[in-house]
Amino acid sequence: MDDPFRATGLAIAAQRKEDLDDWGPVPFEEPLGVLAESYSSADLNDIGVHILRSGLVHSLRMRLRAQEWIRRHPEITDEVIVAPIVVVGMMRSGTTLLQRLLAADDHFHCAYGWEVVEVAPRLDYDWSAHDDDPRIAISEKREATSRELAPVLFSIHPMYAREPEEEIVFLSDAFLSHVPESGAHVPRYRAWIDEQDFTPAYAYLHRMLQFLQWQKRQRGLTAGRWVLKSPAHLGYLDTLRAHFPDLHLVHMHRDPRETIPSGASLNATLHAMHSDKVDLGRVGAQWLQRMGWTNDRAMASRAGWSDEVQRCTDIEFTDAVADPIGQAARVYQAIGATFSSEAESAMRRWLAERPREPARPPYSAEDFGLSDAQIGERFADYNSRFRAAANTPRRM
Repeated sequence: MDDPFRATGLAIAAQRKEDLDDWGPVPFEEPLGVLAESYSSADLNDIGVHILRSGLVHSLRMRLRAQEWIRRHPEITDEVIVAPIVVVGMMRSGTTLLQRLLAADDHFHCAYGWEVVEVAPRLDYDWSAHDDDPRIAISEKREATSRELAPVLFSIHPMYAREPEEEIVFLSDAFLSHVPESGAHVPRYRAWIDEQDFTPAYAYLHRMLQFLQWQKRQRGLTAGRWVLKSPAHLGYLDTLRAHFPDLHLVHMHRDPRETIPSGASLNATLHAMHSDKVDLGRVGAQWLQRMGWTNDRAMASRAGWSDEVQRCTDIEFTDAVADPIGQAARVYQAIGATFSSEAESAMRRWLAERPREPARPPYSAEDFGLSDAQIGERFADYNSRFRAAANTPRRM
């Protein structure tokens, strides 16, 4: 029986579905090959094989389709991504809250859920039409299906079609990301990726933002700056800044004793979707190691920025929850922008109307073979640098 993850088979499937063969200038073949081989040896069930293979083919299809749009409209690559605000932080540290709050101001662009699910419209799409983009309905259907068939996953990591979403999808589409290890046991890919230069992934991210910005212009949207967000950027801040040299970083902080078990819970849920056997202790250990590795790299990068004070705004999770408008105002002050009454009203309206997320299933560090003491020790340097109240007892 043919290997469903054979890289050449994946590429052929995408080319046949799109009737295109130009992959564009950003290389991806080696990471796709390593990832596909790792998936082939992973202990996946039939559903996992289908989901993960379909995801790889979809990524390749979007690459082909986006490249064809760029071939037809080469001015897309002239788009300039000016001084983006990039929200980073460990998962569950308030990154989504801050990004969506800032994106409520229509002076900023963001990538909506429906845009990251299908970055390239069909090639016969008419930009002069004023109806809703058909990709919105596709994404809303996907959201409804996720709510129905994967309610636990949706409660942990909801993805809304019409809300701002993180751009980690574009790193994943470049096959250089930590997404695969969050949903399957892929030790070879996990080890290999630690030694890789992520420049191709961030080049692809930049290219897709140019493409999205061009699309927004076709719809009459002309915001000056982007609000981006992904915890995935933490380990690659220097590479991120190489592609967006005038960025402003909003770094969210929260007690790792809260964030680490939460991330492990999400990963365990993803593993269980793809495999019949999930080693919770391994999931916990790998997540603790990954987040420790990520934060060490983030601290090292920031320490090397001579303009760190001007380039970064640090926000504690508890402050963001207690006073979200006040923390948003801090960001405006840091970037030298006027925090208008219109922007504040839009943010307050979003806070009042935002989707109410369903209750998450209970979990604890011990479920994943971890302890508060172990987590605290691993993140002692991080807590010392960024969290003045790090040694206070955790409120239960």
